[in-house]
Amino acid sequence: MKCFILLLLGMALHSSSAATHSLRYVYTATSGIPDFPEFVTVGLVNGEPISYHDSIIRRETPRQDWMKEAVDPDYWNRNTQTSIGDEQTFKANIDVAKQRFNQTGGVHTVQLMYGCELGDDGITRGDYQFGYDGADFLSLDKSTLTWTAANQKAVITKLKWDATGAEANFQKDYLENTCIEWLKKYVNYGKDTLERKVPPSVSLLQKTPASPVTCHATGFYPSDVMVFWQKDGQEQHGDVEHGEILQNDDGTFQKSIHLTVTPEEWRNNKYQCVVQVMGIQEDFIKVLTESEIKTNWGNTNIGANDPITIVLIIGVVVALLVIVVVFGVVIWKKKSKKGFVPASTSDTDSENSGKGAQKI
Repeated sequence: MKCFILLLLGMALHSSSAATHSLRYVYTATSGIPDFPEFVTVGLVNGEPISYHDSIIRRETPRQDWMKEAVDPDYWNRNTQTSIGDEQTFKANIDVAKQRFNQTGGVHTVQLMYGCELGDDGITRGDYQFGYDGADFLSLDKSTLTWTAANQKAVITKLKWDATGAEANFQKDYLENTCIEWLKKYVNYGKDTLERKVPPSVSLLQKTPASPVTCHATGFYPSDVMVFWQKDGQEQHGDVEHGEILQNDDGTFQKSIHLTVTPEEWRNNKYQCVVQVMGIQEDFIKVLTESEIKTNWGNTNIGANDPITIVLIIGVVVALLVIVVVFGVVIWKKKSKKGFVPASTSDTDSENSGKGAQKI
């Protein structure tokens, strides 16, 4: 993960009162995975799931209380029918993909991710990507209204879709208009949750005296956060390793940053960890002192509630979730084949925030 530690960005976190909002959909078809749904769709607002459908339950279901309360039953019925149609299309597409890559058995995934963002500055963004077996396959270039093939296999689909330009035009219109309209609706439905501001809990953790010192911020919302180390008031870039922003079970977020420094060094200088959360004016600061460090030094009776243990447990859980995502709904790396499907141009798009799939 690329880490950009910019003071200007940190200042922007305090000066802005609203974070960027996003609406994103993920479709995943799988084959060769026992006891795992062959088709899954997930809708997410600000990275949090709001709707879910899979080939086992065969029903579009809400994943947020505010979402369940905001829309009528017809909304779920319409999206259920759309997802059932998508399921058949994606199952057929994965067979076509396997043929194109000359594959028979084994585990394979066809994936589609698309969505839009609306910044507090009014700027909108959108992307539309396909993948196969966890690798890039095809993506929409909105600026040229053409499709970008990630490999030679994808050129077949690119040429087909570029021939008329209809699909690119439709997707661009969806991303810049329909998607943004629905995103605004969802943010309004769940504004008490999506626009809340929750301050972080900040801890300094260390496994042994020779280990890096970890600054762990957790429980904050929104996810727009800056976490950085300072030495005598100056931001530190060397000997610093940034962890990813991860989501907690309650919808809040966590992030860690690790500092490699000797005890002699930090005892003779003022080191502190600074956490800034979008929309919260206060800086949350932990000064690196021996009394502030939570550790298991010499403790052979580590308990489940110990802070180091908790962080390790979180890491294991996140790792397991990542494995599931890679097999089921991993999004950023995707490929496509003949079997990949663009969204449909049906007239139900005004009623549904997502889009159905169409065979190529």
